[in-house]
Amino acid sequence: MEPLGIDGRWTQTMAWAAGGPPRAARVMQVVTESPRVRTLILDARLDARPGQFVMAWLPGFEEKPFSLAEVDPVALTVARVGPFSSALHTLAPGDRLWIRGPLGQGFVLEGRRALLVGGGYGVAPLAFLAREAIARGMAVTAITAARRAEDVLYAARFQALGARVVVATEDGSLGERGQAPEVARRRLEAEPYDVLYGCGPEGMLESLRALAAALRIPAQLSYEAYMRCGIGLCGSCERDGRLLCLEGPVLRFPAPVSATESR
Repeated sequence: MEPLGIDGRWTQTMAWAAGGPPRAARVMQVVTESPRVRTLILDARLDARPGQFVMAWLPGFEEKPFSLAEVDPVALTVARVGPFSSALHTLAPGDRLWIRGPLGQGFVLEGRRALLVGGGYGVAPLAFLAREAIARGMAVTAITAARRAEDVLYAARFQALGARVVVATEDGSLGERGQAPEVARRRLEAEPYDVLYGCGPEGMLESLRALAAALRIPAQLSYEAYMRCGIGLCGSCERDGRLLCLEGPVLRFPAPVSATESR
């Protein structure tokens, strides 16, 4: 897809016009999750599905996409990785943040036994998913994986929701030793599951995709991409012929028959 706008360039004004302007929200609470991850709880509510995202904006910065960690109220879990996320980490209760959404395609609940695999701050939308799945009566096992103990996120949150929790660290400092795909393989080979859900770094997701294909289990994986508009105008999030802001960020493997036929 070619970028749109004046002289062929995408403009933020066009995105706002097509997707609606950002709405102002105030920070109600800031939760420190780890040394470099915080969750911002806002005085806003959205009708959204787990896996969907919002575009967040502060004056002086471009919009950036963030998965919804919760929707009532809205919660965004933010890792400090660059200028914009560092600015978000300076926000305190009472400060304003602008959000636009929800956007994209989220997870679809299926089956009765689900394995959720989160790498690093990729666990954020999976906690939202776990809450919805458990409310429907599904049995949920959640793997929260990180490099070391201090980076493990959401273990207590998953447990409080009623999920069975598996903690994994690469250095073995907490829980099982190993990377997320290794730990997921051990679970899938030991117990029956109807569906595999995942969110995290792309390398982890590709390993989970291959694992699911080998074991013949459906997988729904949430991919991260550089998104400038969030509504399919700029083409910056294209991946294998798909615009992740429209057809993702959650992709299903194998793809539903209807989705395959429509392409």
